[in-house]
Amino acid sequence: MSEPESDSGPRPVQIVHVHKQEHTFELDVAALESVLLQEGVRDLDVVVVSVAGAFRKGKSFLLDFMLRYMSRQKLGPAWLGEDDEPLTGFSWRGGSDPETTGIQIWSEVFTVEKPGGKKVAVVLMDTQGAFDSQSTVKDCATIFALSTMTSSVQIYNLSQNIQEDDLQQLQLFTEYGRLAMDEIFLKPFQSLMFLVRDWSFPYEYDYGLKGGMDFLDKRLQVKEQQHEEIQNVRKHIHSCFTSVSCFLLPHPGLQVATSPMFQGQLGDIAPEFKAQLETLVPLLLKPANLMEKEINGSKVTCRGLLEYFKAYIKIYQGEDLPHPKSMLQATAEANNLAAVASAKDLYYNHMEQTCGGDKPYLAPQTLEEKHLEFVAMSLDHFQRIKKMGGAEFSQRYQEQLERELGELCAGFLKHNQSKNMFAAFRTPAVLFGVMALLYMLSGVAGFLGVALVAQLCNCGTGLVLIGLLTWAYIRYSGQYRELGGAIDSGATILLDQVSSRINSTAAHRMGVPEAPPGNKKNR
Repeated sequence: MSEPESDSGPRPVQIVHVHKQEHTFELDVAALESVLLQEGVRDLDVVVVSVAGAFRKGKSFLLDFMLRYMSRQKLGPAWLGEDDEPLTGFSWRGGSDPETTGIQIWSEVFTVEKPGGKKVAVVLMDTQGAFDSQSTVKDCATIFALSTMTSSVQIYNLSQNIQEDDLQQLQLFTEYGRLAMDEIFLKPFQSLMFLVRDWSFPYEYDYGLKGGMDFLDKRLQVKEQQHEEIQNVRKHIHSCFTSVSCFLLPHPGLQVATSPMFQGQLGDIAPEFKAQLETLVPLLLKPANLMEKEINGSKVTCRGLLEYFKAYIKIYQGEDLPHPKSMLQATAEANNLAAVASAKDLYYNHMEQTCGGDKPYLAPQTLEEKHLEFVAMSLDHFQRIKKMGGAEFSQRYQEQLERELGELCAGFLKHNQSKNMFAAFRTPAVLFGVMALLYMLSGVAGFLGVALVAQLCNCGTGLVLIGLLTWAYIRYSGQYRELGGAIDSGATILLDQVSSRINSTAAHRMGVPEAPPGNKKNR
């Protein structure tokens, strides 16, 4: 078990907090500034080495050996320490429960001089393990994506092998990161190392980098006979990272895995594991091998990394990105959406046979009855289809189906109404009726000698005639549709007002009480 150093010395600093109940993330800006804006490193190009992967697979344990190397690399081969020396640094322990939450970085930024004299700042990053019992797929994807987007070397910590689901999860997580980044003209991420722990087949592929690269070449090979999905996963990984490597680590020994008293002493660790550590850690952190963080081809300083963290966390705190889903949820959604589409097609086909295309005009009441019949048929079809996710999950898709059927019905009602001859000629009929009324009023006014009224009626007749000719031109040419719509609306309002007045007068004469205005329906 390792405990952090005291507050006065170097220690892990929590920079991304995870609120597990709300499944939200919070960047501790002050904590990040306290590390990245230290005097002497803030304007240096930064190297960020991150370890990510499933929980309880020894990520923090590995990072503490990296810390030991960074603080003792001047000692040469003796950097690994004494056999009885406990391992300190990032907090780790044995057992089955997660230890690290969110994202942590080491408070000490190491200044290293590369060959050629250039100084760079080295930051070590530890991440929350994926797929624990408290984290959603979005939580895991966000942590992995954030660490990949901000690191120059991402170590993908795996146990025993590289399985297909490991590659699929990597594809999901990196795509979630790529979505959050602005337009990228180069590969969005830098170096990815598959670190396979507890490798049990050294007789096939030897421990270390060479055996790992041979094994990785076989695992990521794209073959013509592979399924398209399998090919796409491998192409995606190569398209995201500028370099991809693999290192095979042996098991550290039973004492490490089973003893609750183990504190990281080298004497309890298997010799072959220590031998491979002496190769792996310098491979990552030796000055000549350090890789500065770049975004779109430009090197990033510690100060710049702070700004990128702020920008990226805002994206993941918002709702602009789609939420990644588990395979079960994604399959259940696709299954239910397919059922919705099938039921919708059934409704559409029956309505099309009833009133679609060149079918004759159907009375609205009859069409409404047919609509209700076909809706019931469609819902019954949806409910009979076997769907994943359970009844409660499918209920939202049934409600979606009902809404979409309502929208389809509105379209069929409008199409059916367009076949009504009176409806098609309602506007010219109303305009012609107004012209005839004005013409008669003009004649009566002239007969009575009221010349002014006669002239006004004649002017009105001319204006209505112009409106009728304009409407006819719009219908013929298809131009000025807004004006045509306004003429149609005016004619409809006028017809409704006249009809309402006639109905009101008739009801009054027959002694029938007039319906309140709120209950009147427009024709």
